[in-house]
Amino acid sequence: MHGGARIRLLEVLAAASPDARLGISEVADAIGVDQPRASRLVADAASRGLVSREVDPRDARKSVLAITQAGRSLLDQIRSGRRSAVTDALAGFSEEEAAQLAELLTRFVAAWKP
Repeated sequence: MHGGARIRLLEVLAAASPDARLGISEVADAIGVDQPRASRLVADAASRGLVSREVDPRDARKSVLAITQAGRSLLDQIRSGRRSAVTDALAGFSEEEAAQLAELLTRFVAAWKP
């Protein structure tokens, strides 16, 4: 269940407020994929117990998505792995070098126009 779009799916659902009514279309827009791809990602995540789908009581044609506890646990593991990788990569940097890198990356991200 690793991969950029799959991880973004879990991140979007984890960040959603409890009363958010995210469906396939909203998730597709949020993670930058088309609806058929989002549908396949959700189906895969649901089959693995990472995402739950319920019928939207306001519109029976639509599913409402939520991250499960298993999905949150997996996302926590992924984030922990990322933090460890960054910490390891920065181990040889001085505090000044790490601060300079952070400043440059912040400027880069602010200037990025996808």
